[in-house]
Amino acid sequence: MQSAHYNARMDPALRLIQEKLRRGDRLDAADGLAMLRTGDLWTLGEMAQAERVKRHGKAAYYNINRHCNYTNLCVLSCKFCEFHRKPGQAGAYEKTIEEVLADARTAVQSGATEMHIVGGLHPRTNFSYYTDLLRALRQATPDLHLKAFTAVEMVHLAVKHKRDRKGSPHAGTVRGVLEDLIEAGLGSLPGGGAEVFDDRVHDEIFRGKIGAAEWLEVHRTAHELGLMSNATMLYGHVETLEDRVKHLMRLREAQDEAISKGYAGRFQTIIPLPFFPDGSELQHLPAPTGLDNLRMLATCRLMLDNFDHVKCFWIMQTLPMAQVALNFGVDDMDGTVVWYDITKVGGAKNHQETTVGQLRRTILEAGYTPVERDTLYRRVVREGASWRAEEPCHV
Repeated sequence: MQSAHYNARMDPALRLIQEKLRRGDRLDAADGLAMLRTGDLWTLGEMAQAERVKRHGKAAYYNINRHCNYTNLCVLSCKFCEFHRKPGQAGAYEKTIEEVLADARTAVQSGATEMHIVGGLHPRTNFSYYTDLLRALRQATPDLHLKAFTAVEMVHLAVKHKRDRKGSPHAGTVRGVLEDLIEAGLGSLPGGGAEVFDDRVHDEIFRGKIGAAEWLEVHRTAHELGLMSNATMLYGHVETLEDRVKHLMRLREAQDEAISKGYAGRFQTIIPLPFFPDGSELQHLPAPTGLDNLRMLATCRLMLDNFDHVKCFWIMQTLPMAQVALNFGVDDMDGTVVWYDITKVGGAKNHQETTVGQLRRTILEAGYTPVERDTLYRRVVREGASWRAEEPCHV
């Protein structure tokens, strides 16, 4: 129970939002903007935390996973991206199927339940590389869930699909791409490539990349076909707070559609990603502060009432920030990761790994109960070297 003294200091805008939440009213864009602007961080956190506990109790999820960036060759040159390379450029790489398989086998030996596979938009590969990769992984590591290829990659693959699948009913369509990838072993979609759903931002820093309508259409089609997916937002660069709220509103509307139409798939989690300018064409910009990050995470929890989970991706937030975020509406810490080449916070190397023990300690020290999950948020139960997935439960 808050004291009268504390209530007197509450941001009046948050007081109104709190009343709406108590009545069960849905928050609107003005509420989202008020939360992103508030200086009353503690009340905002308390509100988000109440919603988090209502959904998940004291459970805090993590998984044992491995990220694989199969290439950094990319036909795009987005200003915010330090990852991309052109053919022949120093640091450019592309992995063979055998190299990815070696990573997957190592992941399985470490107990991983998920392989997260994304990369640049390779200018030369055939569509068969992607289906052959998934089939080889499914055969070699059948228990490993394959979460692969962002919506941006899917649209790029449609061009290859049109060329390589001439005569097939859905040649050159995202639906055709997804159907073939599902048949090859695709288990779900990551949420990358969303950036910020705003035309001005799009034209300024990632012109040539797919926009909001295409990104949302890929996920809508995936949901219709029964795939679960995630959603992201890259914030803290040239977008406004209004742009962030619009992004969340569009995600919420897309989730409403998936639910109302009874699609077997839908968005599982929102992953707000702070922008780190070092090494990019936007390195003159300041990175988001810790307070910005906490406001963003809490606002996501309260605005996205039809999303089950909010993830604090520790690779881009750091473990200490992720620990604090568990008190600001976050219920998921992501996983062990091992290798992440897209963003390197504070000069980190590509090898960015934490242990299960460290993840569990981080959660316990914050006052929560660590729960290992698989990609679909089912509780993982381990018996020696083997594991099985059960339905998640609150703790």
